[in-house]
Amino acid sequence: MSRPEPALAQSWCALSALHNRIESHIEKALQSAHGISVREFSVLGVLSGQHDGDGGHFRMNELADAVVLSLSATTRLVTRLEDRGLLSRYLCPTDRRSIYTDVTAAGARLLAEAGPTNDRALAEALADAERRPELAPLAAAVRTLRPAA
Repeated sequence: MSRPEPALAQSWCALSALHNRIESHIEKALQSAHGISVREFSVLGVLSGQHDGDGGHFRMNELADAVVLSLSATTRLVTRLEDRGLLSRYLCPTDRRSIYTDVTAAGARLLAEAGPTNDRALAEALADAERRPELAPLAAAVRTLRPAA
């Protein structure tokens, strides 16, 4: 069995460290200012981008994939957000087996209020990473990434 290249393993460790630092910094900021976790913010963000029409709503497994959680963890998270009045669920009008989840007005307000906090915390975490030689190239790469159209 061949061993991975040391440089590849070091690069993966640096990427993992950058992710963990960013997520931890954003988590603290969102919890402190808005009482919401990074995962909750992500779910609200993903679901707020839904639209009517074909492929416009996420099924639970698609949402789980979008926020990188297991299906069971996503279901529990959606239930918590629904209990807080931030999401609502309803049956798909064309396929009664499917359940859709929508962001409520309260959820949309919280997402709008928390957005600047998320952005500020992300910028702070990237600036901190840029001061660390082992993370600086990755932080710079994050700044240049653009979502696929």
